[in-house]
Amino acid sequence: MPKPSPVVPPHELERSSVVANNTMNRERGLTGVNSYTRELGFHPLEFLAGRPAPGWLDLCSGEGRALRQAAAELPATATLTGVDLVGPLAPTPAPPVLEEIIASVTSWAPTRTYDLVTCVHGLHYVGDQLGLLGRAASWLTPDGLLAAHFDPASIRRPDGSPAGRPALAALRAAGFHYSPRHHLLTLRGARTLTLPFRYTGADPTAGPNYTGQPAVASHYEH
Repeated sequence: MPKPSPVVPPHELERSSVVANNTMNRERGLTGVNSYTRELGFHPLEFLAGRPAPGWLDLCSGEGRALRQAAAELPATATLTGVDLVGPLAPTPAPPVLEEIIASVTSWAPTRTYDLVTCVHGLHYVGDQLGLLGRAASWLTPDGLLAAHFDPASIRRPDGSPAGRPALAALRAAGFHYSPRHHLLTLRGARTLTLPFRYTGADPTAGPNYTGQPAVASHYEH
């Protein structure tokens, strides 16, 4: 029988060195080798093209380089929002269309909807991953796109045993598509989700995930 993992409360989780990761998403730009376009498999600006007032919300945005580069290409009617627990390490004035918010994505919520919601390798450091995915689904416009990297192996039962398969089944039933090759969840169109999982805590000592970096294991009753 699996040995129960040492789960911690949210405030302690977010103070851990794994979650307060000052290297995650720091150098990733909009295009190129280390970029959102490469990690997501599509160019965010191509997806937003043609919308009169495009909105892009980036969760766990780090330095926000991709958003800043996008701001230079989008119309003045655009709204770009980056949310990160640590935020830019050397803050500089943001373009008028960009709002950079230092907050926990587990408790923050927007006051508007977005055409594009992304979380590039950010769920690996979130305690209640399924809860965030459910909330983010309601932040989309009717034809909006949610794209987030997801590791099913990080979803566990309270005793530490794997719960990735039932979690993926529930997400797919709710309308998500999952690409195992790219570890990417996508969802088209806003909706209200009620997933059959109750969050019980997270383990920041779970060790490296498929990226090779230390990550969090999220525990749920199902």
